This record gives sequence, structure tokens and C-alpha cells, in this order.
Amino acid sequence: MTEQRPIAVLGGGSFGTAVANLLAENGHAVRQWMRDPEQAEAIRVHRENPRYLKGIKIHPGVEPVTDLLATLTDCDLCFVALPSSALRSVLAPHAERLAGKLLVSLTKGIEAHTFKLMSEILEEIAPQARIGVLSGPNLAREVAEHALTATVIASEDEALCERVQAVLHGRTFRVYASSDRFGVELGGALKNVYAIIAGMAVALGMGENTKSMLITRALAEMTRFAVSQGANPMTFLGLAGVGDLIVTCSSPKSRNYQVGFALGQGLSLEEAVTRLGEVAEGVNTLKVLKAKAQETGVYMPLVAGLHAILFEGRTLNQVIELLMRAEPKTDVDFISTSGFN
Repeated sequence: MTEQRPIAVLGGGSFGTAVANLLAENGHAVRQWMRDPEQAEAIRVHRENPRYLKGIKIHPGVEPVTDLLATLTDCDLCFVALPSSALRSVLAPHAERLAGKLLVSLTKGIEAHTFKLMSEILEEIAPQARIGVLSGPNLAREVAEHALTATVIASEDEALCERVQAVLHGRTFRVYASSDRFGVELGGALKNVYAIIAGMAVALGMGENTKSMLITRALAEMTRFAVSQGANPMTFLGLAGVGDLIVTCSSPKSRNYQVGFALGQGLSLEEAVTRLGEVAEGVNTLKVLKAKAQETGVYMPLVAGLHAILFEGRTLNQVIELLMRAEPKTDVDFISTSGFN
């Protein structure tokens, strides 16, 4: 019997660490690659990632490493948890090592200038790799603390989905499969924008009705945009759509929510991001999404409003007032009823 090969997790952030722990708890040898040797040494010595998941013990089966080339050589299945701004620059130099690998993106973002999702960048860098996306209502700390959680592995490659389900599925972590990779990944990227708005609304003391309205209209808006780009609208009624949107827009544990909350308290965008100490993908996504919506003519008033707040000097109260004055629209205008008849 051949020895089982280790599984790679690329990235030393909170969600990458939580996934590495899950894999190790399920009996797999894990190589968690990170750029910072000091961070790797701290995890190796103290068995904790104090920068991103303070208080969570790192499983002995997780080996922190800094040699990316060796990691890619030794592992066939790689979970990619790199920031969207760094993914291409980190992996492109090692493109030849990625051929035939199973690459599963955990990153919820969109590349500026190209509007490519992370799995599309992986596909471009490594056209011979097998690509998947993991997305859902998966707050890293709750996953690490073994709160009951479900996620979606999305790929046209059924064998890849089955492999990811086999290695990640456990007592507290349930993995569903989807063939709509584009829709699942787009939902994971878009919801971050709306979490910023939700955090601001809470900090400003807005009511439960207001928060519910924002979340529901956010679902309509992100689905309308995704359908215009070719996604299946039904995907947005699942874990990677409404599920992820609800948790990200309602939990103080969400990074994008935290940024929005800080903005609502009067901090500048730079101060809010500095206080967070981690990447809030929603800020980057907002810029490219606003431009794409304008280019394609898709009606996205919440995206336009948040952009006006962060970059054009508007307030949330002004934006909501404009929304309330706007011409009434159809409630659910993004899903065909033909499939329900």
C-alpha cells in the first residue's frame, strides 16, 4: 500500500489555518505554507497562530512550512488561501509544478483590472490543473472552534468534489457539492461588499427592519448581477449565496462587517482596515464591481451607494435616503418562475 501524500494549504491566514486543522483532525498530513518564517516558527513552537486565530491550538498534523516549491512538489491536493492581490504573483512562477494538481480556491475576491475570479486565475496559470472552489457561511473562528458548519465545494470535476468531500467532511463540518463553480465563487466574492454596508448600519444604530431590508436587497442585487454574467440563479438560494450573505452581514466575526462597523463609528477606511489587521476583500471587490456594473448596465444601487460613501464623500444616511426615493421595483426579478411550474 502506498503512503498517503500530504495535503497543502497555501496561506497562513485565519481560514487557511482553520481548514488545515480540519484536514489534520481527519487524519491527513498537512503542509501549511506561509511566506513569513517568523509566523511559521511561532506555529511550530507554540502550536498556535496568534496573528490570526489566537487561542486556537494547531493540530500536530499541521506542519508550517516556507518552501513553496517543495510543498507543491510533495502535494497533489492544494487548498489555496492566498489574498486575492497576491495569488497570481505567488503561484505564477511555479506554474509548471501545478499541472495535474487539484487546486481548490478558498479566497473570495476578484482581481482588479481583469475581473477574474480566483479559480479563473488558477486556470489561466495552470491550464492542466483540476480546479475547484470552496465557499459558504464559514467564519474561520467558528470553524476552528468546531461550531456546526456547512460549505460547498464547486467544480465541473465530480471526482475533485468527491475528493474534497472525503478529506474535509467531518463531525462538525459538512461539505455539499455543486457544479456551478462560477456562481458559487461569484457569490462568495460579492457578499463581502454588502457585509461592509451591514456593519455600518449596525454601528449607526439602524433598526432590524433596515438590516433585513439591506440583506434582502443585497441578495437581489448580487443575484441579478451574477445571472447577467452567466451564473445559475438557484445557486444564490443555497449556502454559497444567501447562507454566506446572512452570516457575513450579521456577525461581528466577519472581517468585512468589522470594517463597515468601524466606518460607522467614524473611522476612515484606512484606519478601519488597519484596525482589522487582515485583508477585507470587500473593499477591493467594491471597486471592480462598481466599474463592471457600469460597463454592463446592471442596476446595483447598493454597490453604487457604498462606493459613494467610501470614495465620494457620501454618508450611509444619504445613500439610504436615495434608495428609499428611487422608483419602486419588482421584489424578486432575478429568478425565472418557469422552473417551479
